[in-house]
Amino acid sequence: MNVGKVYLVGAGPGDPGLITVKGMDLLRRADVVVHDRLIPHELLRECRADAEIIDAGKAQHDHRIPQPQINALLVEKARAGKLVVRLKGGDPFVFGRGGEEALFCHAAGVPFEVVPGVSSAIAAPAYAGIPVTDRALASAFTVFTGHENPNKPESAVDYPAIAAAARAGTLVLLMGVTYLPQIIAELLKAGIDGAKPAACIESGTTPDQRVIVGTVDTIVGLAQVAQVGSPTLFVIGDVVNLRAQGLDWQTP
Repeated sequence: MNVGKVYLVGAGPGDPGLITVKGMDLLRRADVVVHDRLIPHELLRECRADAEIIDAGKAQHDHRIPQPQINALLVEKARAGKLVVRLKGGDPFVFGRGGEEALFCHAAGVPFEVVPGVSSAIAAPAYAGIPVTDRALASAFTVFTGHENPNKPESAVDYPAIAAAARAGTLVLLMGVTYLPQIIAELLKAGIDGAKPAACIESGTTPDQRVIVGTVDTIVGLAQVAQVGSPTLFVIGDVVNLRAQGLDWQTP
């Protein structure tokens, strides 16, 4: 049997120009493309005219194709001898379930390869004029999710550790819109400084990008007034102030 191969390709954070050269080459050669909701959809124009394009996008409470079926689909297409691209927003291994899909392929004896992508965790702040590290302001950055596996008995996020990390570095919260009030409340309870600068970045790296700047104490209210939606990430740290000091390179 001629078994094909599954490529877990990071599509980048929204700007279609941020896909890697290798990722673009595979996309153009693919027999089958199984893509997520938050990929830059302009990339699909690069696919072969005869390629099979499968939309496996997920929104909250709306999983078009459940994850177990996605896993099985990748294996099925590869076993048919196809070059399969699993096109995922950002990077496959940054809160993207790429590890689960790779393990499923391995268990099924299907070859796979991971093609890393540019994560929104660094790209969206960069497009907003916020470097996640700075020699004077932040020697580290911590990325955490606001949307954990709902089957967990309790949250695995160590809020005291994250609040402590904010004292010498930057916090980046992904997928946190829905539970932002609770997350900020947990951070404040854990001792984070309420006056610490904070930013909300909606649709980062795209023409629809919006940036709202405040503090830990005010960012929930500001985000609610602006009615921000997904995809949005939040940055907490002194580096947020650099945006107003000349790093907001997208504003003329």
